[in-house]
Amino acid sequence: MSNINSFQLEQNESYAVIDWKAEQLATTNSEELENAIRLLFKKDYANIILNLSKTAEIDGYGVSAIRKGTKICTNEGGLFVVVTKNEEIAERLDTAKIENLTLLNTVQEGVDAIYLNDLENEFQDEDDTESGEEYGESYGEDYD
Repeated sequence: MSNINSFQLEQNESYAVIDWKAEQLATTNSEELENAIRLLFKKDYANIILNLSKTAEIDGYGVSAIRKGTKICTNEGGLFVVVTKNEEIAERLDTAKIENLTLLNTVQEGVDAIYLNDLENEFQDEDDTESGEEYGESYGEDYD
């Protein structure tokens, strides 16, 4: 684990955990989160868990950073999971209506969600491959 200012970073084979240590995710430190997300993206992480269990407050800048992280991960077929039991933070994120945001209570639930998402993506890829082979790409001479 590397320790960088407001958070600790844990990188596993298929996901990374950003353990946010600061009491708030706001104007003063939201850029640190955005930089961490960019760093992980450059390292090919499409699955990121943001652990906000020690965080008591989030403002619009924090919400914006989470929105960007969610979009980056979703575009790569991954998940951006926010972990919090804080009702106010959960409500704030729910009100923001961030598309494809996964909000859970524990990091372990986040890890499980990531593995399930990866399995779904694999099955979808297999289905796409099989349907192309099974039915072929052309209708043959019947429709000429």
